[in-house]
Amino acid sequence: MEEQAKNNLLVIALSAHDPNEDDDLEIQEAVDTAPDISAQLSIKRKEKFEVLGRDVDWWLYVKRVSDGEKGYIPSTCVVPLKDDLTNEEDEELDHNVELTADLVNSGVDLKFFPEAPTERDVANRGPCPEEKANIFSRLSFWWLNGLIVKGFKTPLVDDDLWALGKSNKSLTIVPTFMEKWAKEEKRCAIGKKCPMKEQQEQETARLKDDNDETKVEFVPKKDEKQKDKKTEKKKPSLVRAMAYQFGPLFLIGMLLKLICDVIQFLQPQLVNLLITYTEDRSVVEWKGYIYAVSMFLVAVVTSIIMHQYWQIVFVVGMRIRTAIIGMIYAKALVLNSSARTESTAGEMVNLMSVDAQRLMDLATYINVLWSSPITILIALYFLYDAMGPSTLAGVGVLVLLIPFNIVVSRLARKLQVKQMAAKDLRIKMVNEILSGIKVLKLYAWEKSFMSKVSEIRKTELRQLKSAAYLNASFAFTFTCAPFMVALATFAIYVLTGNELTANKAFVALSLFNILRYPITMFPNVIISMIQGQVSVNRLTHFLNLEELDPSNVEKTMPEHISSQAIHVEDGSFSWDKEHSPVLQNVNVNIPSGSLVAVVGQVGCGKTTLLSALLGETEKLSGKVYVKGSVAYVPQQAWIQNATLRDNILFGRSFDPKRYCRTISNCALRTDLDILPGGDMTEIGEKVRFLETSNGQETNERTSERTN
Repeated sequence: MEEQAKNNLLVIALSAHDPNEDDDLEIQEAVDTAPDISAQLSIKRKEKFEVLGRDVDWWLYVKRVSDGEKGYIPSTCVVPLKDDLTNEEDEELDHNVELTADLVNSGVDLKFFPEAPTERDVANRGPCPEEKANIFSRLSFWWLNGLIVKGFKTPLVDDDLWALGKSNKSLTIVPTFMEKWAKEEKRCAIGKKCPMKEQQEQETARLKDDNDETKVEFVPKKDEKQKDKKTEKKKPSLVRAMAYQFGPLFLIGMLLKLICDVIQFLQPQLVNLLITYTEDRSVVEWKGYIYAVSMFLVAVVTSIIMHQYWQIVFVVGMRIRTAIIGMIYAKALVLNSSARTESTAGEMVNLMSVDAQRLMDLATYINVLWSSPITILIALYFLYDAMGPSTLAGVGVLVLLIPFNIVVSRLARKLQVKQMAAKDLRIKMVNEILSGIKVLKLYAWEKSFMSKVSEIRKTELRQLKSAAYLNASFAFTFTCAPFMVALATFAIYVLTGNELTANKAFVALSLFNILRYPITMFPNVIISMIQGQVSVNRLTHFLNLEELDPSNVEKTMPEHISSQAIHVEDGSFSWDKEHSPVLQNVNVNIPSGSLVAVVGQVGCGKTTLLSALLGETEKLSGKVYVKGSVAYVPQQAWIQNATLRDNILFGRSFDPKRYCRTISNCALRTDLDILPGGDMTEIGEKVRFLETSNGQETNERTSERTN
């Protein structure tokens, strides 16, 4: 292979391409951005190319390694190779058909190389059979039988599960949800007015007395002032964003729920007809068979529709949880310095583990809110038709429960807010203790910090205990409600001198049985609604925190400084917009390929300068240019709970030659000799001080980047 090709990005063709036939370009963006045919190269499988330019998305300007011919090729047909291919790997590529993930250059944006294998492709799971199942298999869940039979014969393991369908993957759900959230933010931003125009609209002119020097004064409009307060409170709605993305599928679930609720009332009517048939001997026999078969069919149809409904709402809930967790993770990576101090790691963990799960649970059962009142009203109508005015006694029992329901709901909401605040504080405290465990042990502060955590936990437990008592009383009252309604109705019916026949009794019991689920579930859903509202408020507050401004650092170098790797011009930077600048009128020029060290006293702004180059500070004035991508190895390294070798490999396959070269380049050989287990020593984020120093940690992180 040519030496020049070794110095630049190399790609290998996995599929052929003929410029005169664009049918092999499956991605529409590649077709839309295609250069002129005369400028394109025809490519064959396994051909290698040296990339000379990447100025057009989905297209590369290359030179063929074999004959030096130059032209454009589509990136969809090739895969980028790692920079330091060994001769053995190079020969293997020439003879091997399959390209493994450890040979791919993962530093390149693989978005434009869809055929590139990644580390995620190691677990080759089979496709979920639901995607190709027919209508009968879907209705009966027959496609699930294979997994059930396998689980009956042998214990199921992770590899037995199927691959997620495309519509359920976070790669599909999260970006779409982020687009919906961005539209919601844009909608709220449009409502904001220019400050000058806003001030003019809030004031009205009024003539003053002749004695005053100024003849006109401006007074605020009351209506406009009230309107302005409403405008200030307008924030992006997380619920609306979820409705835009998951609403269509959720509406299908609502329709199925409505159909199921209507069909279930056929059963008591069929029971009535069947009992009437048995009491009347003059009716022809075949009618009885029709009633019996009809009852069976109604039960089957109700079961099918109900389970399809549960399938849909559980999938919607799972997708909501996936979208929320993805949004929180993405938001956490772009928070600015002031927002990071406002939201701790413990709070973010709670948002992803607790609040996202609560929204999933709420999405599963929220239809009970509208379904229960409808079901109760229809059931009471049929009860009134069968039992007469005595049904009002049962209605009275339900009405008496409403004030109790309101009081308990308000108390539960207050307790929920207090409990989540205590939980956030406890997790924050535990995280700080674990982060500073070395200092804590050295100063023997274990007992004092244990008492602090225990006190916070006791406060949290008090809130949980009070909430548990409320939930228990709520659940007990509404569990007894169907029995109390039936008892009151039957008692009044008999006491008023009516005869309780088998026909009326069985029909009434069927209707009371239908009432049992909505009456029992309704309070639980109200509690879930309260918890969900608290979670939505917490999530909305977090998602509205200030982000890093992407315009702080320009990635495109102007022509006059194209030879520079980093260029700062009259830059003034601060950690917060409201504070004075930490660095002022800074000018930096770093040529490409140079090695630069920033030295100075403690607190002189070295960290601020590096953060400014990363775009993690507030740029008050000036311009910052950084060419290409940036690798940042901080002083406080992030370590996995694994062996030192696994930390260096970071999921890649073990290559002894490359590994030894990396160890040597990062000067880790002496450190490995000191460690009792060598590179197989177990290290971790919270126990790393037992084995490694800060300098060793930084070297180890550097070796990971190098490898």
